[in-house]
Amino acid sequence: MDRMTDNKKTAPSAPVVVWDDSAMTTAFANVVNIQSSQEQVDVFMGTNQTWNPSGDNSEVRVQLAHRVIMTPIAAKRMAAALSGVIEQYEARYGELKDGTPR
Repeated sequence: MDRMTDNKKTAPSAPVVVWDDSAMTTAFANVVNIQSSQEQVDVFMGTNQTWNPSGDNSEVRVQLAHRVIMTPIAAKRMAAALSGVIEQYEARYGELKDGTPR
């Protein structure tokens, strides 16, 4: 009896991503600053501590709490993801005004 074998190769399936949040912490940031070099992008996040600035106070205190260092490609992916989230937000709630003079 002649047996035919199936020589079809199945494509490997993509790995399943498991998001482990067991060590995750949550922080609030209302100030973000970003710098970069050829090798990395640094994102600094903190909180503006000047809640009630007076007219004679020329200092704004920002308590930096976190620095996230990533590769430029990861930063580009993050920028695309954030752009999508903002587009969805504005479609639901209206345009965000960031206060930056134009």
